[in-house]
Amino acid sequence: MKPQQRVNNDIYRRLGHAWWDDDVGEFSTLRFWINPVRFGYFKRVLDREQPLALGRRKLLDVGCGGGLLAEEFARLGFEVTGIDPAPETVDTARAHAAISGLSIDYWTGTGEHLPFADKSFDHVACCDVLEHVDDVNRVIEEIARVLKPGGLFFYDTINRTLISKIAIIKVMQQWRSTAFAEPNSHVFEKFIKPTELTAFLLRHGLMPGEMRGIVSRRNPLAILLDFRRRAQGKISFKELGQRLAFEESEDLEASYMGCATRKAG
Repeated sequence: MKPQQRVNNDIYRRLGHAWWDDDVGEFSTLRFWINPVRFGYFKRVLDREQPLALGRRKLLDVGCGGGLLAEEFARLGFEVTGIDPAPETVDTARAHAAISGLSIDYWTGTGEHLPFADKSFDHVACCDVLEHVDDVNRVIEEIARVLKPGGLFFYDTINRTLISKIAIIKVMQQWRSTAFAEPNSHVFEKFIKPTELTAFLLRHGLMPGEMRGIVSRRNPLAILLDFRRRAQGKISFKELGQRLAFEESEDLEASYMGCATRKAG
């Protein structure tokens, strides 16, 4: 039996300084393409649940990276704690928060072993993380443990489909004419089907809410041509993101996001 490839998580140490740089592929894709869509969705959920969430302002960002999402929640007035296994990334997140005038409590640590007490956070986010860890079940278990009853869990991850294999593995990592990501920055076998994630959530007392896709408004041929222009250095990642025009969708075939609520008890 062929051994499963490991995700190249070394990127987040070696390039940990570059989270807020404008044109570094591994991070620009999150900053300019994905973060605006997912945070817009999370904010809408919070606004919708406002009567329930009123006064519930303590939020943990698991796998916070350079603080892209943590800073958005902090600007909404949340008391944010971020944790990430890469110390170089945590240093960058801490420095950028200081420059931005935001008070965020950053820790170095893993989602499998969260160093926080039971029921210590009103809400938890874990975004662009679950497809990178070795034990998804354990991470979800830990998130449920530190989340207060009634609290919201926000996530995004990647579906394991032919579309995601072509778009994220082939186009972004392997095809010479379009690739910009390092080998194994994502591994197809680590992608998570919505039914699989739902089972993990239910196992640990998290009641699944809606799931929404993250898709480009461009047609596939135009997307390929834009990726080729990026590979040739003709456009920046920010420009590529503007052309791709990602948006929320009912289509879960590639990236998807969602929320769940911690059951009482």
